[in-house]
Amino acid sequence: MAKRRKVNNLLALAVLSSLFERPMHPYEMVSVLKERGKDQSMKINWGSLYTVVQNLEKHGFIEATSTTRQGRRPERTVYELTEAGRDELLDWMRELVGVPDREYPKFEAALSVLGVLGPDEAIDLLQQRLRHLDRLITAECATLDHLSQELPRLFLIEAEYALDMRRAEATWVRALLADLADGSLPGVAEWRHYHETGELPPEMKELADRGRPLD
Repeated sequence: MAKRRKVNNLLALAVLSSLFERPMHPYEMVSVLKERGKDQSMKINWGSLYTVVQNLEKHGFIEATSTTRQGRRPERTVYELTEAGRDELLDWMRELVGVPDREYPKFEAALSVLGVLGPDEAIDLLQQRLRHLDRLITAECATLDHLSQELPRLFLIEAEYALDMRRAEATWVRALLADLADGSLPGVAEWRHYHETGELPPEMKELADRGRPLD
């Protein structure tokens, strides 16, 4: 079970990992994280960066060490990782890497109530999704092939993971489409009957009466 952390925003993880490398001011953190494409690997709200930095400092995970100024630009505070921050980063990483957690993808949520759509519309939308996935897979393969010529694999493993997850999803969607198309998915006939007549077949009505989902 995931621990309750004092600063649980994944942007905090990105900040701590940046400062693990060297002291930086927030503007430099943003530049480094964007340059390395970390916003492609985690959902980051850049507007909350300074709030996250303040919270990390409040809880003793980072500390201000100096201020710098270039020309007429405002002063920038340089932060470094504290010992407590280093411990927090390593503990957080060990949890994220070693302990599977329950996540809630939007697609999974949609699948859980797919029955609100008719079978034909669901098939059309899944085919549309599959076309998008195939385009993304092609593009990401090309990008990964290009980057692999310039960077060690260690710095690309999150892109490899994301690509394999897309491939797995595409394979699953393709199989579901085949089952829907040939009618071999149990319940398809009843599903279609409901959307054509507005009447629940006896089997589905029994499930509904029990408070069970219909899909």
